[in-house]
Amino acid sequence: MEENQNEREFYTLTDEEGNESEFELIGAAEYKGKQYFAMIPATEEQKEDEFCEYVILRLDVDENGEETLITIDDDDEFDDVADIFDDQFSEEVDYDGKN
Repeated sequence: MEENQNEREFYTLTDEEGNESEFELIGAAEYKGKQYFAMIPATEEQKEDEFCEYVILRLDVDENGEETLITIDDDDEFDDVADIFDDQFSEEVDYDGKN
């Protein structure tokens, strides 16, 4: 499947209390055989040079065989995956104004 690099992906996520929020996918990574996604709230207006906090979610399969995104409870796992995304995002930053 071909992806359009300029197309932004949005997802509506539901928390444990049933509250829905819209998020934009900003990155994906695989770590130790599992898939992880970095997302930012879609409602936040962000300037191009401004850092925005992102959430990291892991793709799991629930007891019904459906894919779900869950938060990472293990601190070491979270730190390792956050390092991967931090490296990805720092590579995308153009520090000297040249590409």
